[in-house]
Amino acid sequence: MGAVGDVDTVLRGLIPRVVGVLVRRHGYFEECEDAAQDALVDATVQWRRDGVPDNPLGWLLTVASRRMADRARSDAARRTREEAVAALAPVDARAAHGPEDQPPADHDDSLTLLFLCCHPSLSPSSQLALTLRACGGLTTAQIARAFLVPEATMAQRISRAKRRIKDAGALFELPPPEEQASRLAVVLHVLYLIFNEGYTSTSGTDLHDVELTTEAIRLTRALRQALPDDPEVTGLLALMLLTDARRPARTDADGNLVPLAEQDRTRWDQGAVKKGTALITEALAREQPVGSYRLQAAIAAVHAEAPSAEETDWRQIVILYQLLATVAPNPMVRLNHAVAAAMADGPLVGLELLRSLDDDPRIAEHHRLHAVRGHLLEMAGDRAAARACYREAARRTASLPERRYLESRAAALEGER
Repeated sequence: MGAVGDVDTVLRGLIPRVVGVLVRRHGYFEECEDAAQDALVDATVQWRRDGVPDNPLGWLLTVASRRMADRARSDAARRTREEAVAALAPVDARAAHGPEDQPPADHDDSLTLLFLCCHPSLSPSSQLALTLRACGGLTTAQIARAFLVPEATMAQRISRAKRRIKDAGALFELPPPEEQASRLAVVLHVLYLIFNEGYTSTSGTDLHDVELTTEAIRLTRALRQALPDDPEVTGLLALMLLTDARRPARTDADGNLVPLAEQDRTRWDQGAVKKGTALITEALAREQPVGSYRLQAAIAAVHAEAPSAEETDWRQIVILYQLLATVAPNPMVRLNHAVAAAMADGPLVGLELLRSLDDDPRIAEHHRLHAVRGHLLEMAGDRAAARACYREAARRTASLPERRYLESRAAALEGER
């Protein structure tokens, strides 16, 4: 029996394998994923009480298969499938413990599930939710809390996503080679979005949602294990580790936001910094054309290597942002480029670069544009204009920690008049 504290870790790693075995056996993704979630809930209760069993995968498969059989018997509309499902379901723990219950050696169910949950027929929000549930093992309630929506709303979103996958005729298999590159880009983007939402929650009372960042990192590790030679997968994992390493220093004892320049770098997770730096060094050595995640990880590594904010190699960061703008042009890249340019060459240079964003509808109304402009105006000595920008940014953000920080900056400038 394992320790009670191991329960969540064990479950998260096993859920993709359970779904994979069930789908390969029965072929019904929606029913199999629902049954796996039922088994996860049962395991969470029982394993916390009794400990992790010696064969946790077999335990989960037994419970999930029985749930499928129970549902088939209780649903008149599925009577034609009842015998087939019941016959295939293991009837005792010994059947579930056999070698036939292990995923085939030539398949990686975590990777296959990631591709399925990021199917192009789904909306981005559905891809996020389904990935967290089927691949990450989070319950519907946990996902709903993370994205601040009612559980019923999230349940409907997940159900619609699974129906859409079924209607699209998607199979539980890796996409053909000619589609894998484009589909992998979607998978990486979904993992990136999950991590970002956890690292800086877009709304709510907390700056971080550690559950989301932890899951994003775990899933990206699994993806790298399946695709060790893909430098962008390695780059994304490096970016997550280097970024998450700063988390302990991002808030003070009262939960208030601490900006990068003011963080106590001794509180950064040096183990994560070391691992992330090694990964990005490895990824950049590859001959493939450099992609956006490797460039972002390289920027994070430059920050991590600096003993202090004052010793940061801002000119190198400017060059990296210029490269990133050619590889993945978007307004957030230009915004961050403006900050780096201001640090390297003065606030007026950064403010000039910001002007190109004023007419971009993707960011013109975003609180970060106003916050950055306020910071650069403060650097330039225009305190009144900076104060107005901070207040406007605070009004626009739904994150309470960010709002408190921006309001405190405006209040500090008010006192300096």
